[in-house]
Amino acid sequence: MIDLIRQKILDVSNAQRQLSAWQLLSQKVVFTNGCFDLIHPGHMQYLAEARALGHRLVIGLNSDASTKRLKGENRPIVNQNARALLLASFSFVDMVVVFEEDTPLNLISALGIDVLVKGGDYKIEEVVGAKQVIDRGGTVQIVSFLPGYSTSDLEAKIKGER
Repeated sequence: MIDLIRQKILDVSNAQRQLSAWQLLSQKVVFTNGCFDLIHPGHMQYLAEARALGHRLVIGLNSDASTKRLKGENRPIVNQNARALLLASFSFVDMVVVFEEDTPLNLISALGIDVLVKGGDYKIEEVVGAKQVIDRGGTVQIVSFLPGYSTSDLEAKIKGER
């Protein structure tokens, strides 16, 4: 079973080949990205909503190094291999691609996705890659968050700060 889950974790070149195959079958490919450190119900709802916008869901996952640069010296709490495996284990996730940069712009450009999704705290004009997706005929969607869940809040509770 774990080997089937690992097959969903691809590098960029294999991801490009798989996306091309899906798109040849007229399957709409949805993409979202993030650190996804400490998976919680808010992540699950967000990803399930994203998946409902198309036929396939691809997640761009920040590497350990980029997560550390973005979130601070004590992050990630869970390493990138474990985070990728957890995300790939969800039935509504079709692919996970780890990226090293601080933003997914290069990955979005390389993959040629159909729908770019971010959470409710963004405006479309703030979404990295929005212009590239729209310019190639795709769409950008903002989906809601499940209130009361965030990795930062969970981290604070673990540390006894809340």
